[in-house]
Amino acid sequence: MIYIIDHQDSFTHNVVHQFENFDEVVCSNFNKINENKLKKADIIVFSPGPGAPKDYAPSSEIYKKFKGKKKIIGICLGFQQILHCENGKIIEQKKIYHGFQSKIKVTSKNSLFKKNSQFTVGRYHSLKLKEPFTAKNFEITMRCAISNTAMTIENNKEKVYGFQFHPESFLTENGNLLIKKILSA
Repeated sequence: MIYIIDHQDSFTHNVVHQFENFDEVVCSNFNKINENKLKKADIIVFSPGPGAPKDYAPSSEIYKKFKGKKKIIGICLGFQQILHCENGKIIEQKKIYHGFQSKIKVTSKNSLFKKNSQFTVGRYHSLKLKEPFTAKNFEITMRCAISNTAMTIENNKEKVYGFQFHPESFLTENGNLLIKKILSA
């Protein structure tokens, strides 16, 4: 079972529909968590959402409680939530990417995806990771081909993955392939 934590975003139900292609999905608001279902889930997904990670303390607590015990995936704000919990600094970027399509490139040989592969993805964010980022077992594995902004993180040891972009967006080509690869890792 996949438990999706909704950060009150209009994209959350698109995320739910995408993940339903792979397993049973339960979704609830970040401040109305069903503890029994969360404990039964194999995978936790932190959804996109407005604001900044600091606005979602319950999600930070869930991350800290289940990191290394369940596979965790973060999308957009969820990506930033993971970084925030790992002492990454989230900052405003100069250019806002809302409904923007970008090419991203796999930059790490340690990625689940083949190094130098490129993907076209949909971006909806005004915040980004300030680098350097040096959390243990984490690696930035994809970057924007133009700005070099961090677009994915992978922690294959503790099974934590994050996408700064939206794999469920129609602007993302092969979004299901990206999710399938992470789910099967």
